[in-house]
Amino acid sequence: MNTTQFFEQLVAHTSAARGPAVIGDGTSWRYADLLIATTRLAGQLQQSDARVVATLLDNGPVWIAADLAALLAEVVHVPLPLFFTAEQSAGALAASGADTLICPLRVADRFSALGFSPRETLQGDLVLLHRQTAPVAIHAGTAKITFTSGSTGQPKGVCLTAASMLNVAKSLISATADLGLLRHVNALPLAVLLENIAGVYAPLLAGATCITLPLDQVGLIDSSQFDPMRLHAVVEHHDVQSLIMLPQMLRAYAGMLGACTLTAPPGLRFVAVGGAAVGRAVLDQAHALGIPAYEGYGLSEGASVQTLNVPSKHLHGSAGRPLSHAKVRIVDGEIEVAGAASLGYLGVPAQQNEWLPTGDLGEIDAQGYLHIQGRKKNLLITGFGRNVSPEWVETALRSHPAILQAVVMGDAQPALGAVIWPTREDIPDGVIQSAIDAANASLPDYARIGPWLRADRPFTTATGLATANGRPRRDVIAATYPQLFPPLARRTRAAEPNPA
Repeated sequence: MNTTQFFEQLVAHTSAARGPAVIGDGTSWRYADLLIATTRLAGQLQQSDARVVATLLDNGPVWIAADLAALLAEVVHVPLPLFFTAEQSAGALAASGADTLICPLRVADRFSALGFSPRETLQGDLVLLHRQTAPVAIHAGTAKITFTSGSTGQPKGVCLTAASMLNVAKSLISATADLGLLRHVNALPLAVLLENIAGVYAPLLAGATCITLPLDQVGLIDSSQFDPMRLHAVVEHHDVQSLIMLPQMLRAYAGMLGACTLTAPPGLRFVAVGGAAVGRAVLDQAHALGIPAYEGYGLSEGASVQTLNVPSKHLHGSAGRPLSHAKVRIVDGEIEVAGAASLGYLGVPAQQNEWLPTGDLGEIDAQGYLHIQGRKKNLLITGFGRNVSPEWVETALRSHPAILQAVVMGDAQPALGAVIWPTREDIPDGVIQSAIDAANASLPDYARIGPWLRADRPFTTATGLATANGRPRRDVIAATYPQLFPPLARRTRAAEPNPA
C-alpha cells in the first residue's frame, strides 16, 4: 500500500457512517476534521521548506495530524519519545539532519542551543521551530526515521518507507478482521513504532476510532512507571475494544485486577502484547481475568510486527504465526524476516539482502508458530559448556507473581545466578526463594538458578539499569551486583567446553 492509497481510504471514511477518527482530551475529530488538520499542517511544512521534521509531543490528536502531515507532504518524520534524555534527543536531531521541530512552547527554549528558533505558532501551545542545517545522507524513499535505544543508550535511527509501514498495518487489519475492532486506545507512546503502526495506521485504515489521551491519563507515568487503575478506568469509560501493552504492563494490570477482585471490561476484545517474552503463566492469568491478551513479535528494522497470535489462531507461549506481509525463517538458530524490511540504519549502507537477520534466537514449530528463545548476543555458556538464553529462564522466573523483574547471569559459571526485583518491596526472601524453586522445577538442571540476589532498586531508566524501551542493561546490572558470584566461583570460559 502506498501513501496515496492510504489517504484515499481515509477520504472514503468521511462519507461512510463512521464514528470519530480521533478522540483526545476534550477533543473529538471526525475523519473530515482529521484530514483538514492534516492538510493544513502539511501545507505549513511545505511552506517552511521542511526536509526533516521532528516531533516532541505527548499523545494526542495533534501528534497523529503531524505524523500524517509528514506523509502527505513527503517530509521525513522523526518522532522523539518523551522519555528520551536531552542528549538522546539532540543526538537524534543531529543524526537525522532535522531542520524543523514541532513541540510545546514551554520547551522550545531548550532547543535554541541547537540552532532552532520559532517559525510560527501551530495550535494551542505548540510551535514550529526551524533551523538552517546542512542535510545529511538519508536512504532514498525514507518516510520515517524511528530511533531505538540499545543497551548503550545511544539511539540508532532506522529508516522506513511509507509502503513498509502501511503494509504492516494492512496485514494487522486482515489478521484481526473477524474481531470487528472499532475503538482502540493508545496505551503506549505514539512515538514508539509499534503503537504508531498498529495503534494509528491500522485503526484509521479500518475506519475505527483512535482514543489518544495524554500518557499520564492512561497510566504511563514515564517509560518505567505504570498505573494500571488509570488504564482500567479509560478502558471502561471509552468502551475500548483493543489496546497494545508491554509485558510488564500486562503483569501489573492482571495483578491489579486480581488484587481488587475485578475483571477486565467485557467490551475489551483484543490486547496485543509485545516488546519482550510474556510467558504462558502470565497469559493464562490474564485470560482468567478477562484480559484477551495475545503475544506477538516484531522489530523496528522490520517495520514492527512480524508475527501475532489472534483469538482464532493462537498458541500461548509462542509469538504467533507470520502476518500476511511477512516471511520468517530460522538460519543456524537465528530468526530472519523478510517482507517489510527497513532501508537500513542512518549512516550505514542500505540493506541489500531480502532476508534480515534479527539477532533473535528461535524456532518455528510444525504448526507454523514462532517461539522466541532470546537474544543471540545474550547467549550464556555455562562452565559445563551448556548454551542458555537468559531470557528463557527470566520468563520462567517472572511467571511467578512474586517476581516482577529478573536478570539471569552465569557465563562460565558452574550454575546460573539471578538478580531479582520483586513485585512488592515487602515480599520476604523466603517467598522469592519459593518462586525460584518453582521456576527451577520447570527447567532442565543446567538452566536452573543457584545463587541469587535481591536488587536494591528496580531496573528502570531512572535507576540506569534499563534502556528507554524497558530492556535490562545487563552489563550495568552485572557491574552493580558483582557479589552474585563469589570470587572463588568465578571461572574463565574453558577453551574446549565439556561436551557432556
